[in-house]
Amino acid sequence: MTGTPRTAGRLIADALAAAGVRVAYTVPGESFLPLLDGLVGAGIRVVATRHEGGAAFMAAASAALSGHPTVVLATRAVGAANLAIGLHVAHADSLPVIALVGQVERSVRGREAFQEVDLAATIGGYCRWAREVRDAAALPGILDEALRRATTGRPGPVLLSLPEDLLDEVVADAPVRTVSATALGPSRMPSPDPVHVRRILHLLLDAERPVILAGGGVLRSRATADLVRLAEFVDVPVIAAWRRPDVFPNDNPRYLGMSGYFAPATVRRRLEEADAILVLGCRLNEVAAYEYAIPAPGTRWAHVDVEPLVSRPGVAAPTIALAADARTFLREARRVLGAGVLDSAGLERRRAAMAADRAAFEDARVVDESPWDGPGVHPGRVVATLNRVLSPDTIVTTDAGNFGGWAARGLVLRRPGTFLGTTAGAMGFAIPAAVAASLAGPGRPVVALAGDGGAGMTIAELETAIREGVHPVVLVFDNEQYGTIHDHQVRRGLAPVATDLGPVDWVRVAEGFGALGARIERDDELEPALRAALSAVLPTVLHLVLDRRWASVDRFGDVEPVVLPAAPEPQPEPDAEPQPGTEPAPPDPEPEPDAEPQPGTEPAAPDPEPRPAVEPEQEQEPAPETGPDGADSAAEPEIEPEPAPEPEPEPAPEPDARDGSDVEPEIDMQAEVGAAADPEQGPEPAAEAEPEPGAEAEPDSDPAGDPGAPAAP
Repeated sequence: MTGTPRTAGRLIADALAAAGVRVAYTVPGESFLPLLDGLVGAGIRVVATRHEGGAAFMAAASAALSGHPTVVLATRAVGAANLAIGLHVAHADSLPVIALVGQVERSVRGREAFQEVDLAATIGGYCRWAREVRDAAALPGILDEALRRATTGRPGPVLLSLPEDLLDEVVADAPVRTVSATALGPSRMPSPDPVHVRRILHLLLDAERPVILAGGGVLRSRATADLVRLAEFVDVPVIAAWRRPDVFPNDNPRYLGMSGYFAPATVRRRLEEADAILVLGCRLNEVAAYEYAIPAPGTRWAHVDVEPLVSRPGVAAPTIALAADARTFLREARRVLGAGVLDSAGLERRRAAMAADRAAFEDARVVDESPWDGPGVHPGRVVATLNRVLSPDTIVTTDAGNFGGWAARGLVLRRPGTFLGTTAGAMGFAIPAAVAASLAGPGRPVVALAGDGGAGMTIAELETAIREGVHPVVLVFDNEQYGTIHDHQVRRGLAPVATDLGPVDWVRVAEGFGALGARIERDDELEPALRAALSAVLPTVLHLVLDRRWASVDRFGDVEPVVLPAAPEPQPEPDAEPQPGTEPAPPDPEPEPDAEPQPGTEPAAPDPEPRPAVEPEQEQEPAPETGPDGADSAAEPEIEPEPAPEPEPEPAPEPDARDGSDVEPEIDMQAEVGAAADPEQGPEPAAEAEPEPGAEAEPDSDPAGDPGAPAAP
């Protein structure tokens, strides 16, 4: 079917709208102005952000919640370079993000034009697929391919490089739409062969210690309710893959925790003890699989995924690999089970073992019991307060950093689509993700958790929130450090190079953007401040003062940092002998007496008073002398006193795509329409879209990338 001629910019916008795109994020540039007009004309909401990195983070969060493609736009080399971090997030989390980048005009391409670079070959490397459009006539087919690549199989980002002069070009008899909107969104594959499904069920039910490891594919296919029904029917426990804690209701007795960074020891032990594992919608990335130690040698396992692994270096091939989306597989599994009878003795054995496993996990997940009376807040009690105050439909976003370990272990999530955290380990994600989540579900509570390192990278997006009329709550865990990397340094016996940060008054920063703020120095101050923030009509920043000795959820800082030796003082060189043929330098002139001020001039200002050699720390309370267990704290270093290592923006603990009920509702990305309430199905509420695991930096591994984004172990 063809339509009236349109500009290339409008054609792109119409195709995106037909594919289900409802929102686009951008820092505008002159290289794609016709496309901006086209997006508005096609009914797509355009949100201006303060930085392209924030725009890309927002697009990733929107795609995770909706399951549909989301657009981010930037201009030429400079804007596209800033997009890179968010495109890496979308790739790691398997999110359908469409990056549209303005390119220089075709007539000057290849001549070192202003801000020119080969966008497809450079920034496109972060994506599943990238192309530069040279001919407007080829545009419909390229759009078709881009949308298919972004949304089918394992989703991921794609990039189109669009020359500025092409966007104004008229495309005659262009198709009204390219890919049908019904063909996009969460992957739906044909029903799997019942024979293979039966083999996987036998693998689980014939085992003594089976377990299901569930990842982002479950959330993306809106299959949480189906997973709950299967787990309850066969009494097999479920462990969430790293950063996907909302894949299964955390208060269900079959839930045994989330794998990866900051998980209690019971989680890894249970996976290692398993004699059969169903890996469902999970990529088994480095963190989720404990540096590829899971599945353990000799463990029989099945992999059900839209792109299942056949082999991977260092990991035994799956016993059974089945290409299927999670929901299709789970429904076929229920149908197959309905025709059979379960062994009652096996059920009772699994039930008894699971009760013991759950009790051990419940004991290990407690994060708020260690004694503490300051200075600053107890991070575990912050999480306990969140559990007590937040409603089940609250969306929590998190940044990378050790501060997130207490939430990774102790935060209780009851519904799918209520957690956003990237497996890419990117600092700065939490605040833009919270803005996008607030736009996705107007009126729905949204809380961002960030360290002071990550918050400093994207705090400007508070202004975006205010301008767009949304009001997320931001908790800044402030230890004045890149704490995760500082912790690496301390544990390796290295000097704390480049990991100390200065004090920031986060309340005044928030107020400078027009938001609200409160400084929290004691545990009992948090709950009333949090309740007030949740009911406010403006974004609110809660500045949580954190003692640096809280190194991580597993360690109170009791290790001395190494002190770097002072650089040697430069030695004065001896006076050189005059060379033959040269005259000795003239003596220094005698100082002249103070001159009288000339008419029309002001006398010179007196020299400022010298600053002390070492300035006292600003508004720092003395560190307590004992740790939470009463042990003496470590002595301060001689030269650079700094409290024992503390948490820092960590590699985000693991999120996954979102899930829901039989057909779980998606969040409409337009702020004018409120988010549909997640209907509870069986034991579980409605779900939302979710990202897929990638790799990230964290506490147990060498830092990589951002100073606070630890590298995947």
